[in-house]
Amino acid sequence: MATLAQPAGPLALGTFSARDEDPFPGLLVKEHVLDLSSALDRAPSGMRAVVERWEETLPVLRSLADDDTLDWRPLEGLRVHAPIEPRQIFQSGANYRQHVIDLEVAHRSPDDPRTVEEARAEIAAVMDRRAAEDLPYVFIGLPSTIAGPHDDVVLPSWAEQPDWELELAAVIARPVYRVTVEEALEYVAGYTIANDLTDRATVFRRDMKAIGTDWLRSKNAPGFTPLGPWIVPAESIADPGDLRVTLKLNGETMQDESTKDMLFGIARLVSYISQTAQLLPGDLVLTGSPAGNGIHWGRLLRDGDVMEGSITGLGAQRTRCVAEVSA
Repeated sequence: MATLAQPAGPLALGTFSARDEDPFPGLLVKEHVLDLSSALDRAPSGMRAVVERWEETLPVLRSLADDDTLDWRPLEGLRVHAPIEPRQIFQSGANYRQHVIDLEVAHRSPDDPRTVEEARAEIAAVMDRRAAEDLPYVFIGLPSTIAGPHDDVVLPSWAEQPDWELELAAVIARPVYRVTVEEALEYVAGYTIANDLTDRATVFRRDMKAIGTDWLRSKNAPGFTPLGPWIVPAESIADPGDLRVTLKLNGETMQDESTKDMLFGIARLVSYISQTAQLLPGDLVLTGSPAGNGIHWGRLLRDGDVMEGSITGLGAQRTRCVAEVSA
C-alpha cells in the first residue's frame, strides 16, 4: 500500500478491505482502522449509510476514536477504496479564476486578433462579472466514474487528450433543497479529494458546435474520478476556502494553488445546486480545478504516468495511468 498523508483532526472515514474480504466502512485514527459495520449499533452496509445518519453518528464516532479497547486494525496492509459511493455527483466547471483564464487563452482561435495580455484581461473581467452575478457553472457526473485513490486509471483508446483536474470535494450529510448560502455548510459532512479526469479533445462537440460541451463523452469513462483516500469531517477543516491543492506528475509539480482562487466557495455552490436539485446524503459536490492542467503545460496523460494529488488536511492519492488494451 502507498504511503498516505495523515488527515487533519482526530479522525477520518474511509472504506477498506483486507485480502479476500469484502470492503467495510472504517474509522481511521492514528493509522489504525475500526470496522464500523460491527462497531455501530445499526450496522451500516457502507459509508453512505454512516453519512445518512451523520448528526447522530458523529458524536458516536468521536467516542469510538478515544476507545483503545476496541478491535483496531493497522492501516498498513489494508486496501484503501474510494471512501464513499455517491448517488449523485455535481461538478463545478470554470470555478478557478486563473485556471479559466489559462484555458481560454489556450483555446483561442488562430485568427484571434488580441494579444495574450489583452485576452487574459478580457477573460479576467468576465470571471469577475460571473462571481458578482452569482452564477456558478455546474453539471452532472456519473457514479460509475468513481475509483479508489490508488487504483490504476485506464486511459480509453479513444481519449486523445486525457488530462488531470485535482479538486476539493464536499460530501453532503443530509437531504437539502433550496438552502440559503448562509445555511449551506450545515449540510456538509466533510471533505475529500477528487481527480476529475477530462479528455480535452471531446469537451466540445465537433459536429454541432452550437450544442456546446459534451461532458458525458469527455468526463465519464469508468474510473475517471479517483476519490479519497478519506472523508475528513467538516469540523476538522477550519476553512475549506484556504486549502492547498497540489498535483504532481511523475514527481514534477503541475498544480499548486489555494482554494482561495475559487470564484464560488462551497456554501455558494451547495446553495446554487439546491435551488434546482435535491442533494442527498453521500452526494459529492466537486468544486473545480485550479490552474496547471495538462492542456496548459502542453503535456497530456499517457501510459505509465503517475499522478500524486494532495489537499491540505485531506491526505493524498497516487494513481498510475494505464493504456486501454484493445480487444
